[in-house]
Amino acid sequence: MPSTLPDGDPAPADGALPSSALRGLGERPFGVYVHVPFCATRCGYCDFNTYTPGELGTTASPESWLEGLRRELDLAAGVLGSAPPAETVFVGGGTPSLLGVDGLTDVLDAVRDSFGLAADAEVTTESNPESTSAEFFAGIRAAGYTRVSLGMQSAARHVLAVLDRTHTPGRAVAAAREAADAGFAHVNLDLIYGTPGERVEDLRASLDAVLAAGVDHVSAYALIVEEGTALARRVRRGDLPAPDDDRLAESYELVDSVLSAHGLDWYEVSNWASSADARCRHNLGYWLGGDWWGAGPGAHSHVGGVRWWNVKHPARYATLLADGASPAAGRETLTDDDRRIERVLLELRLAEGLPLDTLDDTGRANASDAVADGLLDRIALAEGRCVLTARGRLLADAVVRRLT
Repeated sequence: MPSTLPDGDPAPADGALPSSALRGLGERPFGVYVHVPFCATRCGYCDFNTYTPGELGTTASPESWLEGLRRELDLAAGVLGSAPPAETVFVGGGTPSLLGVDGLTDVLDAVRDSFGLAADAEVTTESNPESTSAEFFAGIRAAGYTRVSLGMQSAARHVLAVLDRTHTPGRAVAAAREAADAGFAHVNLDLIYGTPGERVEDLRASLDAVLAAGVDHVSAYALIVEEGTALARRVRRGDLPAPDDDRLAESYELVDSVLSAHGLDWYEVSNWASSADARCRHNLGYWLGGDWWGAGPGAHSHVGGVRWWNVKHPARYATLLADGASPAAGRETLTDDDRRIERVLLELRLAEGLPLDTLDDTGRANASDAVADGLLDRIALAEGRCVLTARGRLLADAVVRRLT
């Protein structure tokens, strides 16, 4: 008997979508996200849907996951029918680089077989520096990957230790250079700022390392202490202090000023790029309300105002697909108001901002107040767009609440 979804719609075993969701498919950006749920070790701050070998035991493996992935992508192609070739592919996790060249080649081949790839497709994989090499980058470049995102987090050894990161401070920079030497024109480094014990000089050293690596994209995120993580338990016991909001704001301002001074301009609150071509097209698809199919355990999808998410455990995921069923655990259909609020939430984070006419009367009045408070750009608002100021970026969530 079909389960009941959060909005009261049935959860069809074949994953079928309403015709309203499929209307306009191909007119919006379309991407494929692949979730790799495997990690060698668990970082203390991470609450992603990932599993170490000890946590999985013999219940699942990369092989059973890959077979499930192939089945889900075939199911997706059937559900979407006339879906366009994927404009972007993003392989995330977890630690996709643990799959090695052969595994990542198989993943991309599965996407090609089910959807095809646009001629200019952006194909990204996340990688942890410690599970990469010059040969790895050469192999995945030959397989068709065009972009690499490396988890650097920090160049300070003691900061990496607090985060339970296993790579040495210099490995991320070396990996970025190896990727460039292998022919990757687009390489991202991820930073986390605000880790307990991180000093201003530590963050400056991390930024210096990023600039020395010569990458064309940087993502920088404030540390969030997520419930249920090892880091949260350490903070709760008093072993580590919680991140301080004022220090986080100062760190963000430092990141922005250093990167901007060296030709990396912000295009989303937490992302900087050296040019328009260097921006992550896959993530822009999320922020601009595109369509994507998220394949893999716990992956989320969105097509035409319908959003759904897969079961989390890799063993359950593989079993459902082996039985010919969709791995979807739940689904919701967004109302027009839901979609408007989401548009404000996401587009306001972009440097181009949000069209003023997206807001209702109250939102437009509040936008004028936000200009007076220094949160939105006055000139942009006069031209019909809501664009965050530097101060507004620090308070982006609060600005969204005012406008919605």
